[in-house]
Amino acid sequence: VQLVESGGGLVQPGGSLRLSCAASGFTFSSYTMSWYRQAPGKEREMVARITSGGGITNSVDSVKGRFTISRDNAKNTAYLQMNGLKPEDTAVYYCNARRITILSDNDYWGQGTQVTVSS
Repeated sequence: VQLVESGGGLVQPGGSLRLSCAASGFTFSSYTMSWYRQAPGKEREMVARITSGGGITNSVDSVKGRFTISRDNAKNTAYLQMNGLKPEDTAVYYCNARRITILSDNDYWGQGTQVTVSS
């Protein structure tokens, strides 16, 4: 099982980035995909989530209207489009895949990608 994030980097306030999470080794289309972030000295928080079929999304209030989560099940990839970036968005961003059934709770994480918003 692998989740590989990409697309992070240094961007000025107000700028945009698009994070990608390429998945392999499991049935991607059966999993809820989420993006989390962790800033220095802070706890990891959920940023946005999308259901397995892509029909339902939700996000934390601080990114509503700026970040959009999406997925392409044909490409086994999830995305996080981030617009209007602010310095407080600086964090390591992690991709998460999770599927809970009666018999199991499968929970996978990527290695993270750094996003730095600074002038």
